[in-house]
Amino acid sequence: MIPEDIIKKIRRIHIKGSRVVNSVMAGQYKSVFRGSGIEFEEVREYSPGDEVKSIDWKVSARLGKPFIKLYKEERESIVMLLIDMSASLKFGTLSMKLEKAAEVASVLAFSAIKNNDKVGAIFFTDRVEKYIPPKKGAGHIWRLITEIFTFSPDGTGTNIEAAIEFLSSVSRKKTLSFVISDFICNDFVKTLRASRQRHEFIGVIIYDKGEFELPEAGIVSMTCFETGDNILIDAGDRASKERYFKLRQSYHNQIIDRLKSAKVDSVEISTEHSVADTLIKYFKYREKRMRLM
Repeated sequence: MIPEDIIKKIRRIHIKGSRVVNSVMAGQYKSVFRGSGIEFEEVREYSPGDEVKSIDWKVSARLGKPFIKLYKEERESIVMLLIDMSASLKFGTLSMKLEKAAEVASVLAFSAIKNNDKVGAIFFTDRVEKYIPPKKGAGHIWRLITEIFTFSPDGTGTNIEAAIEFLSSVSRKKTLSFVISDFICNDFVKTLRASRQRHEFIGVIIYDKGEFELPEAGIVSMTCFETGDNILIDAGDRASKERYFKLRQSYHNQIIDRLKSAKVDSVEISTEHSVADTLIKYFKYREKRMRLM
């Protein structure tokens, strides 16, 4: 039986996700990700008014006159949520990073289903823990959120490569995949870059301000959730605090650089941030970028 406090969290995130999508995010997802459900159909001769970016230059060069590519929209797309369930997601100052991950998953899932797309999930730690096949319906979203809060993983670490490789093995069809994690893990660029040949990825970086700050004074004992390693830091020493902040900020920037090197967009969401505001900002940025292509 699920504890009452967990049910309240599930219900709150489920309702919040639904309201956000039906109000402030209505139409945003569809306008930005319509390309994920489109596949090539044929070419035809260029006509005045056609977009230049649609020209198939190889065919045009071979036939001596311009031809454009025609596409057909598939009836549905598949959205996969690769959700980090490692021990470090249990950290948080105001709320756990895992709760913010659940909220992100809820908003993305409602957006996809409103667009008639299927949504599935892969829970991972240092191994793949659970696979939820893509389906539609609000009841399916309730199951996803419930699983996030009630699932007990076997692993504690983080292995994004394992999740990506598993996705490639279970989904032959192209997916729009969101990797929702704090990305405290080993390098994953090579695997991510290879999988981009079939799937489109977006990294959603979940973090908490407490990871960058130390108390005003005193000896602080810091324990890694995933490895159990423990270190002591003198928070009263200004040089030590500055060194800690720089190291943590450098690691955060490294995550963004890794995603960028794999040609994958990144979205940064703090446990204090509004999920809706952050995703809308990203959607607008992506839409603007698409218009310039």
